[in-house]
Amino acid sequence: MLNTINWQTKTFEQLSTQELFEIYKLRTAVFVVEQNCPYQEVDDKDLQAMHFFAKNSNNLTAYCRLIPSDDGVHIGRVLVIKEQRGAGLARELVQKAMEYCREHFPAQPIHAQAQSYLQGFYESFGFKAMSDVYLEDGIPHLDMVCSV
Repeated sequence: MLNTINWQTKTFEQLSTQELFEIYKLRTAVFVVEQNCPYQEVDDKDLQAMHFFAKNSNNLTAYCRLIPSDDGVHIGRVLVIKEQRGAGLARELVQKAMEYCREHFPAQPIHAQAQSYLQGFYESFGFKAMSDVYLEDGIPHLDMVCSV
């Protein structure tokens, strides 16, 4: 099933209305509903982010956003739809997003504000913890960075 996935990267302005709707719908489903974390999911960072996503038969299956900043690139809102979890799609998503960062933002570190249970997952890509675990919206997180 993974071989039918189409990977895309778009600025906010390049997203179609349908793509934007799907992105916001999935982010809300995962980060607000599934994680029982009521907060403002849509923010101004979306306007400057590169939206990196996978489609399978026109359905969004995986997503993250890449935000360039003075200290490197920040990867966030990493998600895979429930039906595709456990199939390696999250690993492929992060790997391809990191390849995109290295190509378009060479020699810049990649930052992640990771949920603490995913520390080992991010470490497998070369990320290192840069903070102790802290609570954000009641969920344990830590700051991580991957240098080039």
